Amino acid sequence: MPGLILLTGATGYVGGRLLSLLQRQGIPVRCVTRRPEAFRDRVNATTEIVQGDVFDPESLRSAFEGVETGYYFVHSMGDNSDFESQDRIAAENFAKAATHAGVRRIVYLGGLGNPDEKLSKHLRSRQETGDVLRAHHSQVIEFRASIVIGSGSLSFEMIRALVERLPVMICPRWVQVKAQPIAVEDLLAYLVAALQLPSIPSQVYEIGGPDQVSYGQIMHEYARQRGLTRWMIPVPLLTPYLSSLWLGLVTPLYARVGRKLVESLRNPTLVSNNLAEAVFSVRPRDVRDAIARALVNEDREFAETRWSDALSSAGQSISWGGDRYGSRLVDSRTITVAVSPERAFAPIRRIGGRTGWYYRNWLWSLRGFLDLLVGGVGVRRGRRDCDNLHVGDPLDFWRVEVFEPNHRLRLQAEMKLPGRAWLEFEVNACEQGSTIRQTAIFDPLGLAGLLYWYGIYPLHQFVFAGMLRNLARAAESSDRDSVPPHDIVTEKTTPEAHPSGAQL
Repeated sequence: MPGLILLTGATGYVGGRLLSLLQRQGIPVRCVTRRPEAFRDRVNATTEIVQGDVFDPESLRSAFEGVETGYYFVHSMGDNSDFESQDRIAAENFAKAATHAGVRRIVYLGGLGNPDEKLSKHLRSRQETGDVLRAHHSQVIEFRASIVIGSGSLSFEMIRALVERLPVMICPRWVQVKAQPIAVEDLLAYLVAALQLPSIPSQVYEIGGPDQVSYGQIMHEYARQRGLTRWMIPVPLLTPYLSSLWLGLVTPLYARVGRKLVESLRNPTLVSNNLAEAVFSVRPRDVRDAIARALVNEDREFAETRWSDALSSAGQSISWGGDRYGSRLVDSRTITVAVSPERAFAPIRRIGGRTGWYYRNWLWSLRGFLDLLVGGVGVRRGRRDCDNLHVGDPLDFWRVEVFEPNHRLRLQAEMKLPGRAWLEFEVNACEQGSTIRQTAIFDPLGLAGLLYWYGIYPLHQFVFAGMLRNLARAAESSDRDSVPPHDIVTEKTTPEAHPSGAQL
């Protein structure tokens, strides 16, 4: 079993994934962060959290006590200041503190790129950081990687946003520059395997999958797997500045981060030797499998997520159309009722079929009729039993995907849609009785899906708000067998996270 690990960057993408993997394997971890209070609810009981800052050498000295291996995942990519000099100072402080504490090894993740070529400032700084670490510590294992494919990674989210939103793309030269992507699972496998290396001198390992492809080819493959048709029109000139502004309009990237990313994309990032293959047993998957795995893992993580935790921890959202989780749009609202969870869940259990949808049933019937016109199932199927549900049951134009009695019901839409949709109800006990959370999830398929979501948003505002109010009224009704007054409008509830409702 490896000794104590010190992990920096645990709030970032790679660091956060690595932390989860180390915790699952029972490896002791100490996370150093500038704000421990904001990080405590993300780790298990065996993980230590200490306050520290790579720009404060004294804080690092205490953080390194008893540590065997330190992971260094610190970059100043989003900083407006001179990020190159900041990266040098941070790396020097970290390496000196590790040496002073007798740390056996530092593991660092840098970027691929031929140092003999004119590299972008970002790539040059990534490689220079490795040089600084080696200058002040005797054993540094540096992995250099290109594009990381995984839900949540900066590059992958940029690709996703471009492909999902733009049927036609104007592509500058950097879209055709070759890279050697690696799946995030394979990257993590290398990072963990570094713990088992014998005591060796510092070494740089270039890692990547078997495919040498361009961003354009990755976008085409993503579109293929999502069932989208995309046209890419090459243009000879589009400066990094203009590209970053363009990315800021159509992707989640901040313009300054997008500019630094685009500047680095003008350099080929290819593996130049097979040293990693000779030393490690990891055999990275190809681009097609990496993208497929990212989408499958995203589905699995989504299915296991409790949106009540994710939404409440995010605070009040300023988004008017829903938060985005991966490719999905999520809208949620809650209401509190002075009854037990069993009583609160009873009207949810009876939803659909002859009971109806608790508000404006004629709109639901109209939606079913429109679905029939385009070859969908409509609402003809009703439900098998008016009071009991089972996973797999049809329910009007939905199907029961998750059913946990007195707690949770998730329905997956089987109507004709430009994407995938779910409607979820979750009941939890609280001091006042119970909370009912109603959550709508939509995975839009390209631009048509986004237009669909935002086009019917005004309808969400009152239909699903009314449904939630009447679910609460039904739960509090003394006659549990009565059908609630579907079209009664009562006082407005206050959404906990979003003002919008669910997906029709």
